[in-house]
Amino acid sequence: MASITLGGNPIHTSGELPKVGSQLADFKLVQNDLSVATLSNFAGKKLVLNIFPSIDTGTCATSVRKFNENASNLDNTTVLCISRDLPFAQKRFCGAEGLENVVNLSDFQAGAFGKANGLEIVDGPLTGLHSRVIIVVDENGKVTHTEQVAEIANEPNYEAALAAL
Repeated sequence: MASITLGGNPIHTSGELPKVGSQLADFKLVQNDLSVATLSNFAGKKLVLNIFPSIDTGTCATSVRKFNENASNLDNTTVLCISRDLPFAQKRFCGAEGLENVVNLSDFQAGAFGKANGLEIVDGPLTGLHSRVIIVVDENGKVTHTEQVAEIANEPNYEAALAAL
């Protein structure tokens, strides 16, 4: 269990992030068209998993915009934006913003991705949502970088995530 803060108040997550050097566990996440994506959909690609509580908050929206901007310059890399928002909300946001360089994936059905990766918030007003986390994996699915943002209202360290590619 990790301890983070929301507005300076302590909250906790369901476990620990995957260890650098480990294989990212397979997942089943819902795409904007309601089909299911798994890790194998992105085989051979480097991945930046931008994980956050909700696309409808300022910091989460900013992270999607910033990774969208950087994604167009990254070779053999896909940015996955993962939250428990409904796929419709994710699609609406990216459509309204003209964001085309990121892939939205939703963990709305059971939160299994958040639980499996130790990033589900387990207490406080955001219980059940994902904490703000970045996970970077190489072409073989090996974790090369993780960051769990200590204060959920803060942005992640974009430079560190991109440097891990």
